[in-house]
Amino acid sequence: MTDFRISYGTEVAEALHDGRPVVALESTIVSHGLPRPENLRVAREIELAVRDAGAVPATIGMIRGELVVGLDDAQLTRLATVDGVAKLSVRDLAVGAATGADGATTVAATSAVAAAAGIEVFATGGLGGVHREAAHTFDESADLITLARTPITVVCAGVKSILDVGATLERLETLGVAVVGYRTHRFPGFYLTDGGFDLDWSLDSPEQIAAALAARDAQAVHTGGLIVANPLPVDEQLDPELHDRTLADGLALLERDGVTGKAVTPYLLAHFHSATEGASLTVNVRIILRNADLAARIAVASAARTATPA
Repeated sequence: MTDFRISYGTEVAEALHDGRPVVALESTIVSHGLPRPENLRVAREIELAVRDAGAVPATIGMIRGELVVGLDDAQLTRLATVDGVAKLSVRDLAVGAATGADGATTVAATSAVAAAAGIEVFATGGLGGVHREAAHTFDESADLITLARTPITVVCAGVKSILDVGATLERLETLGVAVVGYRTHRFPGFYLTDGGFDLDWSLDSPEQIAAALAARDAQAVHTGGLIVANPLPVDEQLDPELHDRTLADGLALLERDGVTGKAVTPYLLAHFHSATEGASLTVNVRIILRNADLAARIAVASAARTATPA
C-alpha cells in the first residue's frame, strides 16, 4: 500500500460534500470496549441512533492499513470479530498504516481524524484521563492533550470512573479544554450520574451548543476541543454501592496482576462486566446510545446554522 491518505465511506463523503450533519464514532469501543458478540450489535445500534436523530454516522477505523472515515458494515464486522486488532492512538496511525494493520481508533485518534475530515461532533461513552497513581506512574491518556489542540466537540458521560476524575478535570483546565454540562452543573461519573465535581458552565439545548461552536469559529481564538458532559438520569445509572465496591476490587486486581498502560481500561471494564453480572454493560450501552443521539442533534443544529445566513 502506497497511498496512505484517509479514505471515506460513500455516504459520509457525500454528506460532507453537501454540508449535511455528520457524527464521528470511535471503533475502540467495538474492538476493545465491549464483549463479543454484543459489540457488533451495539455498534450497529449506535449508528442507527445517529441516523434516527437526523445525522450520518461516520465510524472511524483502520482496515489493513487503510484509515477509513465511515466504515461500511463489512469493515465494522471485521473490527468487531477478528483477533489482533490494534488499539490506535494518534501516534500509532502512521505506523499502523505502514504495517497494514487492522486498528480501532481511540478517543484521541478519532478526534484528530474527525477534525482532519471536517467533522465537528464526535460521540463516545467516557473519556480517558489521568489514571490513579499518576503521580508515580505518569499514566495519562492522550485524549487530554489531543483535545487541547483539536477543534472537536465530544459528547460523553464524563471520564471513565476508573480514573482520577478530579485530577483529570484539573488537567483539562490547564490544557484549555472547555467543559460544559448538558443541562447540569455537575460533572457526570460515567456509570454514575454525578461524578462529584462542579462545572462552571451548563448548556441547555443542541442549538445552544451549536451557537457555542459558531462563536468559537467566529472568534478564531480558541482552537481546542469542547467536552459536552451528558449525564445519565439517576434511575438509569449503575447502583452507586455496587459501582464503588466493584471499582475497589478491580483496582486491587490491577495491582495484583501488574496491569499497566493501554491494558488498564479494557481490564477494568471487563472486570466491571463480570463482577456486576452484565449490569455495567447495560449501563455502558445506554450511555453511548444517549450520547450518539445528543451528538447527532448538535450536528443537525450546527448544520442548520451554517445553512441559514446570519
